[in-house]
Amino acid sequence: MSDDGDADRTRRFREAALPHLDDVFTLARYLMRDKADAEDAVQECFLRALRHFDSYRGPAMKPWLLAILRNVCKAEFARRSLQPMPQEQTEEEIAADDPPLWQEPQPSPETELLRQYDDEAIRRLVASLPQPFREAIVLRDINDLSYRDIAEVLGVPVGTVMSRLARARAMLRARWTLEQGSAP
Repeated sequence: MSDDGDADRTRRFREAALPHLDDVFTLARYLMRDKADAEDAVQECFLRALRHFDSYRGPAMKPWLLAILRNVCKAEFARRSLQPMPQEQTEEEIAADDPPLWQEPQPSPETELLRQYDDEAIRRLVASLPQPFREAIVLRDINDLSYRDIAEVLGVPVGTVMSRLARARAMLRARWTLEQGSAP
């Protein structure tokens, strides 16, 4: 391929894939549970996507990228299963690394403090879900994928996606209620 062809391919890839970088990184953070590992996984995901971009014929770029990311993370977990797992980040480190999930201006410092508490609690609760449920919640409620796209990314039937989402939301509600009941 000529230099002009490579430049055009790279430009088309950038235009198609880079708008989804934040969503891919968000899923990577929830799957890898470590910022540096998530960054590595996203980099590997985008390298694989670029490498196979000429063969991409899918209807939507975002589910394709998320499926690649999921495969990258699975491969990393398989590799790590042969080694001792490193210690996960503490909840405070995760909360400090993540930008807030919602970027709405708050009318007062008190309201902002409550919102920050809620954001941290939600991130912590989502991070505590078992992986199949965490993936489903992040793909649907954070990355805003359709049930069909989530099924494609996860390689499961749509009914399984719906079931996982219902169970994940029920777990989140129960844990939220429990935490709110024990809050000072």
